[in-house]
Amino acid sequence: MQRTLTGWHVFAIFVGCFSIIIAVNLTLAFQAVSTFPGLVSKNSYVASQSFDADRAAQDGLGWTLETDVADGVLTLAITDSAGTPVNPKVIKATLGRATHVAEDMLPELVWNGTALTAATPVEAGYWTLWLELEAADGTPFRRRIPLHVSEPAL
Repeated sequence: MQRTLTGWHVFAIFVGCFSIIIAVNLTLAFQAVSTFPGLVSKNSYVASQSFDADRAAQDGLGWTLETDVADGVLTLAITDSAGTPVNPKVIKATLGRATHVAEDMLPELVWNGTALTAATPVEAGYWTLWLELEAADGTPFRRRIPLHVSEPAL
């Protein structure tokens, strides 16, 4: 006995195949969203209320930041508007990559007289340093600093 392929059979095959495609795409989308590190603040509206004042206070410090990663050592040089090295209180420092949140590091920044340094065993690539510092007058200072670590010269 031979079966005839009718329009209903074609429709059922079509719906079945598309259901698989949609299910796979939804699964991939949910997995991609779950890897996103999230917002920096829990409530963006509350954070936005003091943003301008916080930014003006940070800019008023007149700090210039220079960062470098060489031979496994992170160097963060902070100078004031007169060019004098600044030794702020380090509240928190996080070094990581947006796509590899599980590998984030909390480097222990140590003052060496002219800059803050920390041993950081990082691979070549693009990294981000999230800083939370406090000036001597109590002004909070927050910055996100992109870093590019290149391959060591042979």
